[in-house]
Amino acid sequence: MSAPPDTLFSSETQARVAPWRAWLRALWPAPVRVDARERWRAIAGAAVGILLAGGLSHWAAGAAGLSPWLVAPIGASAVLVFAVPGSPMAQPWAVVGGNTVSALVGIACFLMIPQPELAAAAAVGLAIAAMFTLRCLHPPGGATALFVVLAQASGFQFAAFPVLTNSLLLVLGGIVYNSLTGRAYPHVQSAPGQTPARTGTRFTSADLDTALAHFNQVLDVSRDDLETLLHDAETAAYQRKLGDLRCSDVMTPDPIAVQFGTPLDEAWALMRKHGIKALPVTDRARRIAGIVTVADFMRHADLDQHDGIGERLRGLVKRLGLTHTERPEVVGQIMTRNVQVASADRYLIELVPVFSQGGHHHIPIIDAEKRLVGIITQSDLVGALYRAVQPAG
Repeated sequence: MSAPPDTLFSSETQARVAPWRAWLRALWPAPVRVDARERWRAIAGAAVGILLAGGLSHWAAGAAGLSPWLVAPIGASAVLVFAVPGSPMAQPWAVVGGNTVSALVGIACFLMIPQPELAAAAAVGLAIAAMFTLRCLHPPGGATALFVVLAQASGFQFAAFPVLTNSLLLVLGGIVYNSLTGRAYPHVQSAPGQTPARTGTRFTSADLDTALAHFNQVLDVSRDDLETLLHDAETAAYQRKLGDLRCSDVMTPDPIAVQFGTPLDEAWALMRKHGIKALPVTDRARRIAGIVTVADFMRHADLDQHDGIGERLRGLVKRLGLTHTERPEVVGQIMTRNVQVASADRYLIELVPVFSQGGHHHIPIIDAEKRLVGIITQSDLVGALYRAVQPAG
């Protein structure tokens, strides 16, 4: 049996080779995460755009006796306009301005610099500088600048036809086609400071701006789209972490419970001993009959009168030992009967509105036979929410 490839080399050799292997893997691009329908939409759109720009330009060139009528960099522009219409480099001004300005720069360099290699280098470099300045950075613009130098275009009218004409027609086709196929084009961007703030997120627009300034590189995605993607990813992570949690994952199992006839002093002592604020009230089969809380004790101790509340509370829970009395002496006489319960297999996320809008602080958890198996408090829910938004580590 032959040894695995990695065992044929010493660890020292593998350590030396590892950076090169990583570098070679980096040469292989990641898959494009779009489906077949989107790919065919882009393919058909590019073909339609070139057909429109080329067909009308050819017709105009024949009528006016002009040549050439279509420039090669328009093909690269079509890739951006139809395959990535949301890119800042694919927007109408980027296409029209980038190609036209680059053509003008290329013509000027051809006329002013005799050496073709120097003219080509200067044309591409200065075209990029001009596109940065005019906020129309468009990768095919560099090809346009190079093309006019190699084609020895000596007249500035070349920038108007075919470059400007081709670009305008391609953009027009992009506006119509992308709109008809459900892609926003032009891709409108919000002005800085106008993006509405989102609530419940872990980063703000200012945080994103700080990160982008630190990154200090041109991204082929708009700032708005990047922010939306990050928020969507954050939401997906939140739902993944919290969405699968069940009540049984968070509840306190086998909670302390009392029965209808449990004396008030005994129930109160249990609450104080264990530091809890509610006790489920069950029957002999552990089925929920009610719940008694600190608020129930306070209500029967006449909470509205602040003076002497402690004394009245002690009087409430003190056993009188009488056969008949109008004062409540057992839990069943003061408990809350209408109790919100939840099954152990219920999704925890469903309890958020119950706690936040229903005014509940304790929810008993029951099993399939409706027997008490646990309890969830507001603190349990908050703790689960907190853990769900923590970074994985």
